[in-house]
Amino acid sequence: MQRGADLLDGHLLRVLATLVEERSVSRAAARLRQTQPAVSGSLKRLREIFGDALLVRDGTTMVPTARAAGLAVQARRALGEIEALLVEPETFVAANAEQRFRIASPDYIAPSWIARLAQHVSLEAPRCRIELRALGPTFDFERALADDELDLVIGNWPSPPEHLHISLLLEDELVCVMAKDHPLAQEGATQVDEADYLAAGHVVPVPYAMGQRGVVETYLGERRLARDARMQVPYFGLAPSIAASTELIFTTARHFAEYHAGLLPLAVLRAPEGFPRMRFYQLWHDRVHHSAAHRWLRALVAQLGRKLAEPR
Repeated sequence: MQRGADLLDGHLLRVLATLVEERSVSRAAARLRQTQPAVSGSLKRLREIFGDALLVRDGTTMVPTARAAGLAVQARRALGEIEALLVEPETFVAANAEQRFRIASPDYIAPSWIARLAQHVSLEAPRCRIELRALGPTFDFERALADDELDLVIGNWPSPPEHLHISLLLEDELVCVMAKDHPLAQEGATQVDEADYLAAGHVVPVPYAMGQRGVVETYLGERRLARDARMQVPYFGLAPSIAASTELIFTTARHFAEYHAGLLPLAVLRAPEGFPRMRFYQLWHDRVHHSAAHRWLRALVAQLGRKLAEPR
């Protein structure tokens, strides 16, 4: 009698991972370019192998069991290793390469960082192209990474998706940006008191990814506190100009704040005591984990991240 491990193959692992991501036999079938009966048959085999329902109905939707969620993470890793075995060693010569790299990020990285990225790519890989895409609450970046519509994501969520590869870019201090004549920006002031922070009005960017809360909201929520979000804006780049001409406060990373403070009449004060630091990282899928071209890109992004983290 065959053991469960002997019954598994790459096809079943891919079906398992896709079913957990899609939470629907029909959507998984469409994505895998298979018929629904074929995917249903694979799900039946997976249930027999693992002795678990894997997907259970919740009203009109299907949800993965706790076992299925854990298995899907392992399945994606295994698929990446299988693909690496089948791919011949790849070389990447930046100076001669002609490749398009697609990077998604909110606009919370200072424009100077984007300019440095463009400069380095232009010098090191002049025939390569960079496409920057904006993250937003309706953009499913996880699926875009899996479906070869995106190569890299730069993010700073407190809980990034566990099934993606992750690399820390930099840690940065949270600061409060406000007009230079703001009542809290008195001469000699270096930090905002928590009571003043909670009493003030704030300009706040809308969430930029599905199911993810920002660092500040997560921190305050854990303490059952909330700030007074007087104005929400779709882009981080709008917030400094609004703060410069109102009494609203904008909370952001220091490197972003200081860039805009060099252009606008803004004061930059440390966030209240106890506020977390912002951790920026890059995320990518198993699909490109072993690619020499993408390793070059990730190394370049990491190098520029380290420069941003240098003391100012």
